[in-house]
Amino acid sequence: MTKTLLLLCFLSLAASGFAHGSIKKGDIKVFELKKGDISLKVTNYGATILSLILPDKNGKLGDVILEYRSLKDYINDTSYFGATVGRVANRIGGAQFTLNGIHYKLPANEGNNTLHGGKIGFSDVIWKVKKYQRESKPSITFTYHSFNGEEGFPGDLLVTASYTLYGKNQLSIIMKAKALNKATPVNLVNHAYWSLGGHNSGNILNEQVQIFGSKITLVDSHLIPTGKFASVKGTPYDFLKPHVVGSRINQLSQSKGYDINYVIDGVKGKKINRAAIVYDKKSERAMEIWTNKPGVQFYTGNYLENVKGKDGAVYQAHAGLCLETQDFPDSVNHPNFPSTIVSPGKDYKHYMLFKFSTEAPHGFS
Repeated sequence: MTKTLLLLCFLSLAASGFAHGSIKKGDIKVFELKKGDISLKVTNYGATILSLILPDKNGKLGDVILEYRSLKDYINDTSYFGATVGRVANRIGGAQFTLNGIHYKLPANEGNNTLHGGKIGFSDVIWKVKKYQRESKPSITFTYHSFNGEEGFPGDLLVTASYTLYGKNQLSIIMKAKALNKATPVNLVNHAYWSLGGHNSGNILNEQVQIFGSKITLVDSHLIPTGKFASVKGTPYDFLKPHVVGSRINQLSQSKGYDINYVIDGVKGKKINRAAIVYDKKSERAMEIWTNKPGVQFYTGNYLENVKGKDGAVYQAHAGLCLETQDFPDSVNHPNFPSTIVSPGKDYKHYMLFKFSTEAPHGFS
């Protein structure tokens, strides 16, 4: 780390004296990136986004990321606020898979299934800072060495997560992984909860969303993919044209809200594709998401309840929405899904680009 490294510790850390496993006082730090009107705060705990401050239509700055009020809440987190999730994000059915003739049994942390990497996934470990730059092109790169057998997964895996601010109100996130000695499944995502009206504005049910996916991966009652696909046309899952999030949410069989993977259209042959657009009419903040991955999980914070957030906010169901670009859930158990297996000599890369503005995107009103 350079001498100019900005290390802003959580205020609650010293007071609480709280430790989790090998995590000790002073291990967890906060870093800030600024460029123009945009300001990003991240932490090395889980390579997590804590806040993103953007102007609204009147130039008033507001924080559009849900964040806990204290470090202790992050360590006990079950909502994955802003975290880098892995080694395999989303769900693995039955907490098991077979690879190269070897059967692997994983810790089950959601019923009989594995969710977001297991009981202690990448969101629950301290990452190292590989590079931190605050001038010109503000960026930070975190790195983590996942050991062979960690949460049941085979092989050592070297992972990086980079955050960069550039252009006019743009954020890029690049996640890379290199298998060092064994083939292993990899699916890394960022799990930010967005509320373009402001993290303390109530809920996202009045925000408008467009998702560039004409199919979803069907799931069973435990949200595990069946391996089949379904068209969204004529269903409450159809966001091919912009719709208000809450306009059809009560029509879902999962009555609490959206939690489904969309198959992004036009992925084949393209390096990056537009996955989704979100627009908040009141603030006129808009967010456009681009990725090189084939899927995007749309989740509407269905199970948030009395979550104590920053600035005195208390988050309830639908306080934020997630649009997690990703490989398909449970791909390791579905040969017809795009493979998530990374072998030594074959690198993994997940590219995300977030473009922010203060005007209604085309087709929105």
